Amino acid sequence: MSQTIYDADYYERGIESGKSCYQSYRWISELTIPMAMTIIDYLGIKKGQRVLDFGCAKGFLVKALRLLYRDAYGIDSSEYAIINCDPTVDDYCYLSSWFPKDLEFDFCIAKDVFEHVPEDDLPAVLDSINAKKMFAVIPLGDGSGFYAPANNMDVTHVTCATSEWWVKAFEENGWEIETVSMHVPGIKDSYYPLYPDAHGFFVLQNKKQQGIHKP
Repeated sequence: MSQTIYDADYYERGIESGKSCYQSYRWISELTIPMAMTIIDYLGIKKGQRVLDFGCAKGFLVKALRLLYRDAYGIDSSEYAIINCDPTVDDYCYLSSWFPKDLEFDFCIAKDVFEHVPEDDLPAVLDSINAKKMFAVIPLGDGSGFYAPANNMDVTHVTCATSEWWVKAFEENGWEIETVSMHVPGIKDSYYPLYPDAHGFFVLQNKKQQGIHKP
């Protein structure tokens, strides 16, 4: 899928354009900072540890993590999102083609990212992530549709699969499963009561990484 689809229509006028559920995508501190703290607590990310937000969009999670004293960076394929990223973190958010190849990370966060990756491209994408541990949050479905109706509204959601499929995909491409859950309180709470199987929360260990960056 062409990366130019992730443009102003996608982020600012997603419903009108028919591209996504985003509307006036912006920084909302009361939502993003608590979510960042939930991720920190869930993964045990210590102050100063290096974190990659894989698919960072405008860098709002990077901003929240840095406000909480984590050494966060972001990467995204959308030129529009990176050009319009939060000015407080524009030195830490990169377009995919500009990203420093020598940076290593203690943690990678991939929230609402891998469903955008075509199945044939997934092995290369997973291999490119230079982190010791990864936290992936993925909308789930049965192949014909996502379990939560809202996740079917994004035309860039091209990989629709069960949690079992994702476990196999991760294990076949260099990532060992640590935990799998259908709910992490503090993340996507609004979905869970009606659609308890809507999202998978995967904590993964990189089989290739041993003892990388120490703060």
